[in-house]
Amino acid sequence: MSYLRTFAPWIAFAVIPSQQWQWAALVALLLSVVEIARQTKAGRKWDALIIDIGTALFFTALTALAFADPDTALHDYTPALSSGVLAVIAGVSLAVRRPFTLAIAKNSAPRELWEHPGFIRTAYVITSVWTASFAVGAIALTFLAHSGTPRTIAQVAAFVVPIVFTIRYVAHLQSKAKSAGIATS
Repeated sequence: MSYLRTFAPWIAFAVIPSQQWQWAALVALLLSVVEIARQTKAGRKWDALIIDIGTALFFTALTALAFADPDTALHDYTPALSSGVLAVIAGVSLAVRRPFTLAIAKNSAPRELWEHPGFIRTAYVITSVWTASFAVGAIALTFLAHSGTPRTIAQVAAFVVPIVFTIRYVAHLQSKAKSAGIATS
């Protein structure tokens, strides 16, 4: 559920028809602000909100552009830009040693695991996969911008691939830990 709330602005932006991209950007901005407010009210620190803050900044800029110049040539590239910005945000979270998936994982993991090297390493691996998937999605969406080919599959794949990886990788690690007699929850 945490991933869904984190990426709700991006999903909303992707599913609202392209002809209404100004409103899609505004809805995404509002969703990102609501999520930041929800998380800060719940006591989350700013360093755990890297992806959320990056999302709000991106949609603030995109909303301003969309309403100021609705016919901008950039419009055709907004799906690619979205994936590219997500790749940058996720990459920055790795560079500053705060992988965005670590904050999400802490929502469902026992506190005693939070400082465990394996738990932290897992967040780095998972965040790296998300970063790569967003980068590949951005590249694919850039090439598809004027191809006449529907971009929906590439947009969905940029999210589905890392989601499936995350689920399977965590299940694999939990199974491995269980086999070794290590408690994971």
